[in-house]
Amino acid sequence: MAPQREEDDHTMSDAQIHILTCHPGVGEMVEGEALVSTDGFSARYDVDRRRGIFSRESHVLYGQSLVNKILVFPTAKGGVATAWALLDMKARGVAPKGLIFTRTNPIMVQGAVLAAIALVHELNQDPVRAIHTGDWLRLDPKRGIVRVYRR
Repeated sequence: MAPQREEDDHTMSDAQIHILTCHPGVGEMVEGEALVSTDGFSARYDVDRRRGIFSRESHVLYGQSLVNKILVFPTAKGGVATAWALLDMKARGVAPKGLIFTRTNPIMVQGAVLAAIALVHELNQDPVRAIHTGDWLRLDPKRGIVRVYRR
């Protein structure tokens, strides 16, 4: 029997529809379900860090869980507090697996590194348009590759 290839570990109902690329990001390779937003993201002000739920009523993802999801946003919001907020969520076991931004800032990258959360940005396509909530993602920051599987 031939060794299993990377692409073969998904069921036939999962169809790879996109391979997005970017310069290398931070963190280890992760897989998970996408949660996409047209709003920006602040780990400090948009989220209940104890439960891993979007708690800002005006946020498009209000009431939804970010736990173990790969989050997709157009931009990062907030200052240094967002870095320690990511670390706090990681310590509580309610952090996302990964972060994908159209464009982020150094503070969000610092927080992702501190909390060991995968992060990429500046992809070859707008991730907010190319990825849909519920898609299965394989995020490989070191190689700058996001594989998108439509479910």
